[in-house]
Amino acid sequence: MSLVSFLKSRLIPAKLDEQINRIRKPIGSLGYDPWGYNNETFKYGFSLTKPIYEKYFRAEAHGVDQVPAEGPVLIVGNHSGQLPIDGILVGYSIASREKNPRIPRAMIERFFPTVPWLGNLLNEVGAVLGDPVNCARMLANNEAIIVFPEGIRGSGKPYRDRYKLQRFGNGFMHLAMKHKAAIVPVGVVGCEETIPAIANIKPLAKALGVPYVPVAMPVVLPAKVHLNFGPPMYFDNADLQEDQIEERVEQVKAEINRLIDKGLEERKRVF
Repeated sequence: MSLVSFLKSRLIPAKLDEQINRIRKPIGSLGYDPWGYNNETFKYGFSLTKPIYEKYFRAEAHGVDQVPAEGPVLIVGNHSGQLPIDGILVGYSIASREKNPRIPRAMIERFFPTVPWLGNLLNEVGAVLGDPVNCARMLANNEAIIVFPEGIRGSGKPYRDRYKLQRFGNGFMHLAMKHKAAIVPVGVVGCEETIPAIANIKPLAKALGVPYVPVAMPVVLPAKVHLNFGPPMYFDNADLQEDQIEERVEQVKAEINRLIDKGLEERKRVF
């Protein structure tokens, strides 16, 4: 038995192997899609994420079946926690659901692909550079895409601003309208407490060429995570002024805020 076969037999149970194979994903003859996704690499990532999702963060996903089973979808949520833990947990919840699982794509910050090996690895498990052109092409390919319109404004904010939505960009709304994509809001509760930061050292971040350098404990705390998905939202492709686009964005933000409040009410304790 080769080393690869041995590792696969240890890390990827036959049931999981079959489960991922059943999820339709258009890949080329070499095993990759146009954005670098690889089914075999995803299986390893899925297997490693399972105990993190179920045991470490004890994540609970409510309403995950509201993500449409097919067609272009933008899963739009609040961003927090310094690291993209929220995106990983949201993605796993959709890929592991019993009925009509989907393998969503995640839009990542431009910093990650600059790290040696990391960019290619992220591509292979479904992440894609957060570029409007990439997003548009994937929506045209009927992909489900995880988007955090706050960007680093959300993930890098200090703990004192937890669960306060930061400014949303309007790009996701333009894309949803143009490609007739459903917008599924999701409220993430728990990730704010995984790596609480008291400050961001902006001069150092600028010098290092990274999005932010948080002042925080160098550990990921096992906060319990609640994911609440809302009903799909649809917006027609009307010819609107930018302030009217912003009104639609505010509708999405209001729904995410409602789902965040729901999660905060549901949780009995932080850890």
